[in-house]
Amino acid sequence: MTFMKSQDVISGKLGRVYATIDGNIEEMLYVKNIEATIEKQKTEIPVLGKTGVQHKAGGWNGTGSMTIYYATSIFRKMMLDYIKNGRDIYFDLLIENEDPTASIGKQSVVLKGVNLDSITIAKLDVESEILDEEISFTFHDVDMQEEFKALGR
Repeated sequence: MTFMKSQDVISGKLGRVYATIDGNIEEMLYVKNIEATIEKQKTEIPVLGKTGVQHKAGGWNGTGSMTIYYATSIFRKMMLDYIKNGRDIYFDLLIENEDPTASIGKQSVVLKGVNLDSITIAKLDVESEILDEEISFTFHDVDMQEEFKALGR
């Protein structure tokens, strides 16, 4: 009987995020968490003789969010470029999970065509020890450069 070993649970702290913006690669050391989701767009298909509805996939939508320490101006500058010049910037994010204790190796996912939805332009909070900010985004393509090995192998 094969089972998952505790050391193969991936630590959420062990990973890296890189942004490629206008050809420049930035290691995003200020990321606290990041999550990207793909949701299928489905059409309901009523079928004669069935009381239920069937579904057919007809596309997908990529969305994400990240919480970062309030320690970089890069995303504010991108949004200001859009406001002042109408230049909407699309960039790529490389997200790597790699826990050296785990036997399943590393997973690397690239989100392509990332586009910001909203950013915090300025922030103060007298009750906070640490300032952070939420950033939401969309993306229009994705690749998996490396994948985890199967458990138990």
